[in-house]
Amino acid sequence: MPDGPEHPLPLSAVLTEIASNSEARISVEALMQRFGGRAFGALLFVFGLACLLPWPPGGTTIFGLPLVLLAPQLIVGASVPWLPAAIKRRTISTADLAKGLPRVIPWLQKAEAISRPRLVVLFGPLGERLIGLAILVLALVLILPIPGGNIPPALAVSTLSFALIQRDGLIALLGYAMVAASGAVLVIFAHIIVSAFEHFFAIATAA
Repeated sequence: MPDGPEHPLPLSAVLTEIASNSEARISVEALMQRFGGRAFGALLFVFGLACLLPWPPGGTTIFGLPLVLLAPQLIVGASVPWLPAAIKRRTISTADLAKGLPRVIPWLQKAEAISRPRLVVLFGPLGERLIGLAILVLALVLILPIPGGNIPPALAVSTLSFALIQRDGLIALLGYAMVAASGAVLVIFAHIIVSAFEHFFAIATAA
C-alpha cells in the first residue's frame, strides 16, 4: 500500500522501516520528511517515547527540548512543524532505535488496531491548542533533572500525540487522565523533597 495522503502507512510500519534503516544514524530532518503530513503528531510521539528510555542524568532534557519547541506551534495553530537547523541536523543512532522500538511497536500495533477517528470535536482548533498546552507543560517537566520523574509525563505526551495522529478522542481523554496523574505524582514528589529538606535543615540547625 503506498504511503500517500489517501493511504498513509500506520505509524508502527513507518517506525519499523526507520529502525531497519541500513544507515548508522538518521537525522531529525529525515524523520520529519518520513512522517510527512503527520510530522507534528509523529515527532511529538517519538520524542515523548524517547523520554521514557532510561537515559543518564540530562538525557530527557535533550529530547524534551524539541517538545518545548513543537508544543507552542500546536498552540498557535501551525500546520507544519518547525525546528531550528541545529536540531534538524541532530542524528539518532539507528542501532539504539533498533533496540528500543521492537519493544514498543507490538503495543503500538495493538493500539492502532482498536483505534479509529471518534470524538473528533476534541481535535478542532481549540482541542489541538489544549493538547499543545498540555504537552508544553509536560515538556517543561521533562527537561528538569528529576530522577524517575520522566515516566508519567512522557507516557502522557506519547498518549496525547498518538491520539492526535489517530484523531481518537477516547485515547485523548486517556491522555488527559495521564496528565492529571502526572501532576499528582509530581506534587507528591515535590512534597517528599520539601519534607526531606526541612528535616535535614532542622537537624543541621539543632546541631
